[in-house]
Amino acid sequence: MGRHRGTAQAEVLDVQAAYAAHGPELYRFALRQLGDGGAAQDVVQEVFLRAWRAERSYDPQLASLRTWLFAIARNVVVDEARRFAVRPWQRDLTDGTDLPPAGEAGPDERLVDAWVVEEALRRIGPEHRTAIVQTHLRGRPHAEVAAELGIPVGTLRSRVFYGLKALRLAMEEMGVEP
Repeated sequence: MGRHRGTAQAEVLDVQAAYAAHGPELYRFALRQLGDGGAAQDVVQEVFLRAWRAERSYDPQLASLRTWLFAIARNVVVDEARRFAVRPWQRDLTDGTDLPPAGEAGPDERLVDAWVVEEALRRIGPEHRTAIVQTHLRGRPHAEVAAELGIPVGTLRSRVFYGLKALRLAMEEMGVEP
């Protein structure tokens, strides 16, 4: 029993250390997104609750703890914004009136999205990553990219298609709703 208690205590200390390291930054992110201190506190609490519950799914080889927590926070903020959208009367109950319009991403959310996509791109193969970055992120024409890579356009399109599938899977593995 003493051994189990030590293990449980170590897990709590890890969560406490994660909270000490990332809690204030997560709170600021949620506050900027939602404009409500109470809702931001709820988001941070939910982030660490979900992280604690999904602790076994966290793999430091795949993403940093910070990226993983922000991916969870992004999902929780989206859930909270949806809750406000479904129950608009709750906006009147908050301490702020500058809540972002439903579905509109603020600069902080776009930054977190960029971190998540960058982390997910690291998880897919280099050929798929190059195809997606060149065509989707840089907006280059398929024919131009294919010529530069020395491959047929059809091969590039196939790499983009399967790369996007791999990217979605990588994001799901990170706990992000694509």
